[in-house]
Amino acid sequence: MSSNALLFGWNCPIPGRERMSADHFGSFVQYLGSLQQKGKIKSFDTVLLDPHGGDLNGFFLIRGDSSQLDAMMSSEEWVAHTTRALIHLNGSGAIRGVTGDLVQQRMDLWTKMLPSQ
Repeated sequence: MSSNALLFGWNCPIPGRERMSADHFGSFVQYLGSLQQKGKIKSFDTVLLDPHGGDLNGFFLIRGDSSQLDAMMSSEEWVAHTTRALIHLNGSGAIRGVTGDLVQQRMDLWTKMLPSQ
């Protein structure tokens, strides 16, 4: 199965805003669940990383067709959620990527561009 993906990650709550982060986490999970039920995304996973001293401590991996992810990211609700996250999270952000069969396609493209040795 090929899929485009979006990683929305964060470091930690801003001190004093932990309750706001916990509340928003719950509403964001509901939002993604609703998108999945409506067929607007394929799926999502929530990942909380073990303490490791780095600056990525959790993320949502959201899967969908490129058009689904484009529509989600341009929606008013997505913009509201990501803006809200900026108010209570350090290091929040989103980045696109690929999974499944698209990984091999990207690797094939990359290796074709390598200089001959």
